[in-house]
Amino acid sequence: MAQLYENSIFWIDVDKIKPNPYQPRREFDDGRLSDLANSIRQYGILQPLTVSRNEVIKEDGVEVEYELIAGERRLRASKLAGVREVPVVIRVGDDSMTKLELAIIENLQREDLNAVERARAFMRLAEEFKFTHLQIGTKVGKSREYVSNTLRLLSLPQEVLDALSQGKISEGHTRPIMMLADKPEEQIVFFKEIMFRKMTVREAERLSRKIATDRVRKKEYMVDPEIQAMEEKLQETLGTRVHIEKGEVGGQIKIDFFSNEDLDTILNIIKSSENIEGRKPNEMINKFIDSLPVSEVVVVENEIEDDRTKEEIKNDEEETDLYNIKKFSL
Repeated sequence: MAQLYENSIFWIDVDKIKPNPYQPRREFDDGRLSDLANSIRQYGILQPLTVSRNEVIKEDGVEVEYELIAGERRLRASKLAGVREVPVVIRVGDDSMTKLELAIIENLQREDLNAVERARAFMRLAEEFKFTHLQIGTKVGKSREYVSNTLRLLSLPQEVLDALSQGKISEGHTRPIMMLADKPEEQIVFFKEIMFRKMTVREAERLSRKIATDRVRKKEYMVDPEIQAMEEKLQETLGTRVHIEKGEVGGQIKIDFFSNEDLDTILNIIKSSENIEGRKPNEMINKFIDSLPVSEVVVVENEIEDDRTKEEIKNDEEETDLYNIKKFSL
């Protein structure tokens, strides 16, 4: 029976071909299907579909059924184009697992498969067929590293995977996001920054490296649990990333924002806190100076007064020298 159908192409009524229950692809772009239907109307189907032939015994005799293995887009587009018959290659003797493997491989060979669909197809081959990454790569003409890196995409949060499937971000954007794999919440914040700022892949990589570098620097010093707890509390209160940099005396608080509206929101949150009204900009430093011994107050005040750039100090010295020259020349 296999020799009868081998290397032969048959024309079969589209209504007699059943969908493939093992089809790994579930989403089909309506616009692309319409384009393919128009092409089929003009040029016909250039590549035959692949089906399996099954004989089903019924009360009134034997009925032949055809089950699609590969070519679902072509079948759907053919129906859309009003085509009655399509060219097929008939395979016989395939079990369910073979049909699934063929359907997955056929999809993977398509150029329009998005990165998430490709990763999920690789995962099915690995889990259901126990193929190694090298074996998968051999079947689809890719390297083992390519397969491994593609599978890593599935570790990303669902929100990121949805954006990748919809083309809102590229596969290149996912690499810097995955650098924050140990912090899922930071991944989401970083992903939203990429979306909001419309970052290029290079810009995203630079920012990701900066975040990673800041982390390393933090680990080089003893982490103050109290400061860390305050950071987390501020982040929960303000709804954005907050970084506290503590120096020998005092420090700085850095708050991320992305628009003037964000600034208004942050300000309103701060204003809504108790005892916030009526404070002066220099209240904290004055309070700090008042708490110091007299000898240290003089040093702090001198540091505040001499908080000038080297250029400003140099200009002041030159003006003093010029004044003295004029004074003695009179």
